[in-house]
Amino acid sequence: MDNIDLQILKILQKKARVPNVEVARNIGMAPSAVLERIKKLENRGVVEGYEVRLNPDMFDCSMIAFIQIKVKTPSKLIETVKILSDIEQIQEVHYLAGEDCLMIKLRVSGNTELETILRTKITNIEDVSDTKTHIALSTYKESAKIRLPETFE
Repeated sequence: MDNIDLQILKILQKKARVPNVEVARNIGMAPSAVLERIKKLENRGVVEGYEVRLNPDMFDCSMIAFIQIKVKTPSKLIETVKILSDIEQIQEVHYLAGEDCLMIKLRVSGNTELETILRTKITNIEDVSDTKTHIALSTYKESAKIRLPETFE
């Protein structure tokens, strides 16, 4: 990876649907060369995919909850993670350092849906021993972008 790849990644992080010709114009390269570089970045796993960010209010899923989940048996952690990852409303699953617990982020329509998921799906997982739920009242920043270096040396 070089500084040209870095420039391409910065452009794609701002607007993933930017036309290849526009990327090429911004960095002063031929569109075919830019396309080849993007394909190489995808094949190497640098670019993992492209997603559309939808307005959650338009789909009745504006409530965000973060749930800390304690597991009984750390050796069954991966099994628990797979089950949680299959729940459609769960957007993120993280393993936290220091304790045998997971932190998940989910989006739901409100208290009723949250309670249903907790009662019928999450607490029914065999290895879940305890949960602690935090509900976000407002969201001021939400992004999947990562900080990129200014240049590669």
